[in-house]
Amino acid sequence: MPLPSSFSPPPFRLVINGYGRIGRCFLRAITEAGLTERLQVVAINEPAELTSIAYLTRFDSTHGRFPGNVAETKDGLVLNGCPIAVTHAYTPEGVDWDALKPDLLVECSGQYHQRVDLARFIAAGVPRLLLSHPAASAPDVDATIVFGVNHTLLDRQAQIISGASCTTNAAIPVLATLLEEVGLEHVLITTLHSAMNDQPLIDGYHHPDLRRTRSAMQSIIPVATGLARGIERLLPQLTDRVTAKAIRVPTANVSALDMTLALKRATDATEINQLLEHAAAGKYRGQLATTNTPHASIDFNHDPHSAIIDMSQTQNVAPNIVNLLLWFDNEWGFANRLLDIAQYWLSAD
Repeated sequence: MPLPSSFSPPPFRLVINGYGRIGRCFLRAITEAGLTERLQVVAINEPAELTSIAYLTRFDSTHGRFPGNVAETKDGLVLNGCPIAVTHAYTPEGVDWDALKPDLLVECSGQYHQRVDLARFIAAGVPRLLLSHPAASAPDVDATIVFGVNHTLLDRQAQIISGASCTTNAAIPVLATLLEEVGLEHVLITTLHSAMNDQPLIDGYHHPDLRRTRSAMQSIIPVATGLARGIERLLPQLTDRVTAKAIRVPTANVSALDMTLALKRATDATEINQLLEHAAAGKYRGQLATTNTPHASIDFNHDPHSAIIDMSQTQNVAPNIVNLLLWFDNEWGFANRLLDIAQYWLSAD
């Protein structure tokens, strides 16, 4: 018997563990996409005080005011009339996940990277777990997903997956396109990344990496990065061919990738831009975009793409070496890819 035209499937129940920059952006992305009836966030676990959680949901220095009403109750939040329970546990076992009946937990605390710890959420009653950060190693998750590249690998048997990182999501569609079209011999990437909350505003004794003890707002600071490992995990054809470094810069949001690529054949900036423009309009529509406008980084604040290729900056270093500049909102773009993964994974049933 066909379903009546008024039929709508029941909503999926989501919970968020860790309500920092990405956790809050993920919740807001659901709201701005108009998906709150389909994807219902029913609980947030965050050790911070409820008043602070409500306040930082309502007001955001980077992305502006929340698009709707945020109310604080005795037990949690009410966003645009939808109640969200708030708990304050420090461990996966500290929340009664069974009582919440979640379909998916989005892990945004960044504290859990190995399967032995991630499995604690599953044992505590979570059926599926989506990480907002890379796993320690490939076997620690059932899959590492860059939406638009390999999301079709997801199936109902998977329980623990990673959405990789903001930089991996920015780089992979570009590298995959050029790997297929012209071939890649070697890749050198410098990430120019906005300051993050593991850096102090003024010098302080808080991190074993001595550079990260320095003021985020006063210096350009080199830091370690796992980007090369993340790229090789998704594109094994490039194993031992990727070198990456990262530099934190004193801006609040929006980052860039400076890519130098040694290609397998000679080409020019015009062909490279045409290939990437075609990819942005086709296979990676929604993940990639292109621009020829003379932009500054702030112009991409709250841009939902994984990367925007600045075609005005594409140049040849040699006949088979090209340099590219990619912009990306390291918060909002990545939060929207997590949302894409969540929708696809839940709907795969």
